[in-house]
Amino acid sequence: MLPLRDNVPTRTFPVVTAGLIAVNAAVWLFYQLPNLDRSVHDLAFHPCEVNGSCPQIDEGWPLTALTSMFMHGSWLHIAGNMLFLWIFGNNVEDAMGRVRFLVFYLLGGFAATALQTWITFHWGGPDATRVPNLGASGAISAVLGAYIVLLPTASVLTLVFYFFVQVPAVLFLGVWIFFQLWEGGYSLVHPEAGGGVAFFAHVGGFAFGVLTVHLFKVRAPLRPTF
Repeated sequence: MLPLRDNVPTRTFPVVTAGLIAVNAAVWLFYQLPNLDRSVHDLAFHPCEVNGSCPQIDEGWPLTALTSMFMHGSWLHIAGNMLFLWIFGNNVEDAMGRVRFLVFYLLGGFAATALQTWITFHWGGPDATRVPNLGASGAISAVLGAYIVLLPTASVLTLVFYFFVQVPAVLFLGVWIFFQLWEGGYSLVHPEAGGGVAFFAHVGGFAFGVLTVHLFKVRAPLRPTF
């Protein structure tokens, strides 16, 4: 299912959401594309940085935990993440305000990295701790968690195969997080089936969003239009 837009207007233009998309795009185009492998080595987050067991990794984990949120592994990776951020981020920003939303977004990314790292150390071997973690999806998952709490009655125009369907946001995001939990659990038993996706980063970010949204919200979002 590919989300295209929701049915909730905003009071003002989502400056922070647009800015985050612009920064991610700039990092991808001007820093990563010229030398993708080198950029991943230098500024992606490697779980082994936490206990100092990484070979030839110069930067420390506090820095790479931040920089990895703005890095991606492919065109499809960044395009999918930015689409989700644009559709769901504007309304969460509208409810939190710009500064609070930015803080929320970054903390959500750190929470996502923390859970994925904990899972890696407890269920993965030494090789797993050296796999680079990168992408905005952990922070965006926090946005999705906040959205489902703030706007459970909204709907999302979704492309399902060749058909455009209005799907309730609570169903769309509920199916999405169920898939992350299912695939994440399966990847613990069959690591080779994970496809390099950090499912528990998505789970950690989403849980952070659900649990903390009311600490950051300053006003209710606008009501969905039908």
